[in-house]
Amino acid sequence: MDDRVYPRLVTLLGDKFEVAADLIRPDATLGDLELDSLAVVELYVTLQEEWEIPLDDSAATAELTVAEVARSVAALLAPGKAGGTP
Repeated sequence: MDDRVYPRLVTLLGDKFEVAADLIRPDATLGDLELDSLAVVELYVTLQEEWEIPLDDSAATAELTVAEVARSVAALLAPGKAGGTP
């Protein structure tokens, strides 16, 4: 996994979505963090814009864990992927 993604996701969840830092764990679902469906889509859109990747927001659900979201972003940043390092 890209080492930049998880820490940035944690910061984003805390700063933009006001999630308490002690609640953010890799295995916590977005629902556990009390993000409703609109907030989950907003998170995906924010990640797409920040990382300039084509993250599929139709797959955004509250059942996703923080680690799963980070892996999805990291996979798109991988060399050879859209938005990734060539």
